[in-house]
Amino acid sequence: MTVSFQPSQNSNLAIEPNATALIVTLQMDPAASARFTAMRREHFPAHRNWLDAHITLFHALPIGSMDLVLRDAAELASSTDAFRLRVDRVLFLGAGVAYALSSVQAVKLRSALVARWSPLLSPQDRNKRGALHITVQNKVSPSAARQLHGELEQAFEPHEIDAVGLQVWHYVGGPWRHAATFPFTDRVRTQVPLAADAAGGTRGISGPSSS
Repeated sequence: MTVSFQPSQNSNLAIEPNATALIVTLQMDPAASARFTAMRREHFPAHRNWLDAHITLFHALPIGSMDLVLRDAAELASSTDAFRLRVDRVLFLGAGVAYALSSVQAVKLRSALVARWSPLLSPQDRNKRGALHITVQNKVSPSAARQLHGELEQAFEPHEIDAVGLQVWHYVGGPWRHAATFPFTDRVRTQVPLAADAAGGTRGISGPSSS
């Protein structure tokens, strides 16, 4: 089946001149994105925070495979319904903190992309271990990370957010540049609260600032 690209507005399908790799993320609903991005801005060292909150599926695909990556992402997104991700625990990362996610649909989607992109995968992407996650703190001392982990864990209640699309990014040595967004075929009704108060509005990662 031939699928034409249907990226969202603000897409840049030309290869970024300074890009060294492609990153593929799972797009979360705007309310969740705003809430986790606000947490990231609060807890990340400001000089190291170049990105909005995100859910990475693949960390480093070859920049020369951009046409294939975009075509496959478009095709799978066009045949995938929006689905729920369960935010089920707080992770201590050693130098940071993240929220772990679980979803059968996300595992199946990533496995489908692995089958298509097997020759392209880096060792990190090929040998991925552990849960998908949203990092809200990194690049800090273990003691600072453990303190935040304890605070967030004490207040944590499992909940669900929505996965609404696939996004492709150019990696340019730290910051990411948006290449394309491919929405899933519909959007499930979210049950998480809006995060306008926490983040000053609801916006996604479609234009991240840094990592």
